[in-house]
Amino acid sequence: MSGAVTFIAPPPGLSPLVDFELESIAEAEGLYSLRSLAAPEIRLFVIDAPLYLPDYTPEATAQQLESIGATEASEIRVLVVTTITDSGPSANLMAPIFINATSGEAAQVILDGDDWPLRALLGV
Repeated sequence: MSGAVTFIAPPPGLSPLVDFELESIAEAEGLYSLRSLAAPEIRLFVIDAPLYLPDYTPEATAQQLESIGATEASEIRVLVVTTITDSGPSANLMAPIFINATSGEAAQVILDGDDWPLRALLGV
């Protein structure tokens, strides 16, 4: 998966940026760079959640699906932002990115409740 990604609202902390390019990282299946088109020095590293986190099952609401032009969950890809911490790589499971697999429209949503951590260590 790669290509243009347009957020319906800027991701938290990245206002006013909405237009990004999703690029695969060579030799790292399911790892991507999400780079701002307006400010190329700004990029996030994201992973394909189903590939790396098979037990991670955030549910998109009907309103969230509609906001990115999808009608059902099978039409979206779920990515999560990753960071490197002193303890190792971690993923933000509290705020997944839902991307319409066809159009590239996207939203980073903050999930209700405390079921998913803000920093989940990967590979633990």
